[in-house]
Amino acid sequence: MWTRIGNWASLAVSGGAPFLTFDALAGEPGIRHGFSTRLGGVSRGIYASMNLGFGRGDSEENVRENYRRLCAAMDIPAERLVFSKQTHQDRVRKATAADCGTGILRPIPYDDVDAHMTNEPNVPLLIFSADCVPVFFYDKTHGAIALAHAGWRGTVRKIAAKTVAAMVREYGTEPGQITAVIGPSICGGCFEIGPEVAEEFLRIWPEAEETTLLRKGTGDRYFADLWEANRLALLEAGVPDGNITVSGICTMCRQDLFFSHRGSQGRRGSNAGFLMLKG
Repeated sequence: MWTRIGNWASLAVSGGAPFLTFDALAGEPGIRHGFSTRLGGVSRGIYASMNLGFGRGDSEENVRENYRRLCAAMDIPAERLVFSKQTHQDRVRKATAADCGTGILRPIPYDDVDAHMTNEPNVPLLIFSADCVPVFFYDKTHGAIALAHAGWRGTVRKIAAKTVAAMVREYGTEPGQITAVIGPSICGGCFEIGPEVAEEFLRIWPEAEETTLLRKGTGDRYFADLWEANRLALLEAGVPDGNITVSGICTMCRQDLFFSHRGSQGRRGSNAGFLMLKG
């Protein structure tokens, strides 16, 4: 059974752990994808219940069971997952079958990987998120996928555009052939920032204060729209507007469904996005 969440996503709520799918990707037979909720796991307390973060203080046994349940529901092999190593940078790494199991079965040997991509089947990519923006990429023509994690630092570094460029370079992708989805993350009405961060946005988008990208708050505070910033970065990279879906789902507004770093003052588990080419 499926329940609609917003205008562009559905929640699978039967047959295992719930997970979110996006309309733009759900009809594609060549991939499997999903975004976790905080439902259907075994973790307790501030991690209740589908915590996917090993390093947050939850028991490793619980986290592994959460992966087992969720990956079974998504029909993605948990033992083949390839984790990111997120440091709010803009590095895009190519993943291959040799990386399968990294983060879930063995330690991560690389650093500063906030986006990764592959054109190999059965190499499931994973990125973590709990307010930061997950961006899904699919090039059906060349059989290539990517996942990016864009916090505000990655957003102003235009990691979304750099992921497109990496797919062009490695796989011959044409930006016009990419389907991109901006997944659940903090909305522009919740992401309050100070003047120093606002200056970073204005440095990249000088016109930001004249758009919805940056709105003045109280005193020296602002509100930044990470969804719009990443959409603009994708447009600048050549992805057509009609190929970009903004899910419109806020993790801070929907703490019943998702972990939110700001909403919980950092006392939380981790959500995750998953994307895999089918063999």
